[in-house]
Amino acid sequence: MRVVIVGSGNVATVLGKVIHNAGHEIVQVLSRNENHAKVLAQLFNCASGSFRSSAYKQADIYILAITDTALYHLEEYVQLKNKLVVHTAGSVSIEVLKNISSGYGIIYPLQSLIKNSEEDYEIPLLVDGSTPEVLTTLEDFSKTLSNNVTKADDQERLKFHVAAVLVNNFTNHLFAVADEFCQKENIDFKKLFPLIDETIRRIKLHSPETVQTGPAIREDIYTLGKHLQILSAHPDLKYLYLKLSESILKLHQKK
Repeated sequence: MRVVIVGSGNVATVLGKVIHNAGHEIVQVLSRNENHAKVLAQLFNCASGSFRSSAYKQADIYILAITDTALYHLEEYVQLKNKLVVHTAGSVSIEVLKNISSGYGIIYPLQSLIKNSEEDYEIPLLVDGSTPEVLTTLEDFSKTLSNNVTKADDQERLKFHVAAVLVNNFTNHLFAVADEFCQKENIDFKKLFPLIDETIRRIKLHSPETVQTGPAIREDIYTLGKHLQILSAHPDLKYLYLKLSESILKLHQKK
């Protein structure tokens, strides 16, 4: 398929590479920042420009990989009547595109995407369409990009987005604060890598709740007290430690 990509950030870059590698032709990259669009377009040897002022080239599908805020204002600049237009956001309704085109949908990558990463990893795609015909087209297109394609409506996609924030964004934040703690206490964060790997391995095989370990679920007051004593020098982390310990205990006591 001939593809126009609107956007030049992480999602636009990674999704663009996947589309290109799948054998589709990217004919144009447009962005709010024309220089950023030009850099990305060079990867695909295609035209570039501003999504506000440039003429859109003819394509089979127009992919809007831009911020949620920008999506809500895009109809002020873009009209692609009778073209197939999709956005890639997890928490924005499909209906945000209804005034841009009569045929619209969503291809949401359920993955954390970083444009400078060269790693090859699976990207599940959640898709939806304004009509059954649009949905079929998007499913067929998406299956050329990923072996993990699922139909998801606005509410289902939003729920997946919340869950994704919990397992990815929040987890990464915990890694970040643990790394900061290790640096301040002069211990090596990398020594925790095998533990992190084993944690991920277990939750792929079992329910996360059933493999929960640690002093909170054991109600080990002695160990909790020693930890909190060390964390007295790190009040923000101490607060986080307490809240997470309470959450672990509360979930365990429900069962």
